[in-house]
Amino acid sequence: MATDIKDTAHAVEAAAVMRLLPTRPRLLALGEPTHGEDTLLELRNELFRQLVEHEGYRTIAIESDCMRGLVVDDYVTAGTGSLDDVMEHGFSHGWGASAANRELVRWMRAHNDGRPASERLRFAGFDGPLEITGAASPRQALTALHGYLSDRVDPDLLPCTAETLDRLLGADDRWTDPAAMMDPDQSVGQSAEAGELRLLASDLVALLDQQTPHLITATPRDDWDRARLYGRTATGLLRYHSWMADTSSARMTRLVGQRDLMMAHNLLAIAERGPALIHAHNSHLQREKSTMRMWQGPVEWWSAGALVSAQLGEEYAFVATALGTIRHQGVDTPPPDTVEGFLYALPEDRCVVDARRLAAVLGDTRPAPRVSPWFGYSPLDPTHLASSDGIVFVKDVPQT
Repeated sequence: MATDIKDTAHAVEAAAVMRLLPTRPRLLALGEPTHGEDTLLELRNELFRQLVEHEGYRTIAIESDCMRGLVVDDYVTAGTGSLDDVMEHGFSHGWGASAANRELVRWMRAHNDGRPASERLRFAGFDGPLEITGAASPRQALTALHGYLSDRVDPDLLPCTAETLDRLLGADDRWTDPAAMMDPDQSVGQSAEAGELRLLASDLVALLDQQTPHLITATPRDDWDRARLYGRTATGLLRYHSWMADTSSARMTRLVGQRDLMMAHNLLAIAERGPALIHAHNSHLQREKSTMRMWQGPVEWWSAGALVSAQLGEEYAFVATALGTIRHQGVDTPPPDTVEGFLYALPEDRCVVDARRLAAVLGDTRPAPRVSPWFGYSPLDPTHLASSDGIVFVKDVPQT
């Protein structure tokens, strides 16, 4: 069996990944089983460079705030701002502190310098403006959408004034209060003002759609695309805040499901402009249902990858990343009867594996699920092998 498994493994190169797939996907999703390890981000960067140089990819999208990502995109495409400011303000979840993310942004800007717009690389965040402690105020997205429309359509068509939005939004710290994550009673998401804002956001998005023939000819396409992003984000955030105020037992399931729905809507929009590499946690990109244990108990939901795959079919591909050790986090050599254990026995330090062939080779062996002693690492679920297109295996993740 060891020989058969070795025959499925190849060097981690874009060409090897593409050979696993029936066609060049519009969205190539590369998952990671843990966050915060630059070794994995450096591998992602190299794959993206190869996809750009040999496969015609022009966009990379990561698990970061979609609104903040506009700051990064402006820098890599047009040189707006400074690299230091972009790293500070263009990322959520602390990703801006990563040396590998900084190198990605620097390389993209250097690559784009002097190139025509049609050949420039693009950057996107595809997460909502959400943190584990709560969600952003919908102010930025709502006011940006209203501003875009008020400059371009008959003012009589607008459902409200900017002053009305400002009054209903109130102070931003009402929306961002971290106490609301643990206590629904602290959320403003089901207040009368929030309900009125949801109706107005829906009306603004409808007006944007109704005026599409005019807007896409009267303004640059990028401006229209951003207005659509503002609309998706405003309506998604208001729905998320509404579920923050929910007191039912389904509250956390609804919240994590809403987050991945926002991700999926952003990914489908990114897919419209050409092939992109997507990078996020495996749980957000896999085709199977995702599961997580939280303080309220276990939750399961359809991930962004599952939602997008259902619509794009073969134009969506998912390659999971699996790890052998993260010794500085207490994750030691995997047991030999796990998927990671089988792969750890291979001589390569890094390899890309045909997941479906691996499942066939393992056959009735039925690998055991690996149990991680560290909550920050999620091992592969052996029952998901056949629903993945490939696995990138990294034998040892050193401390950086």
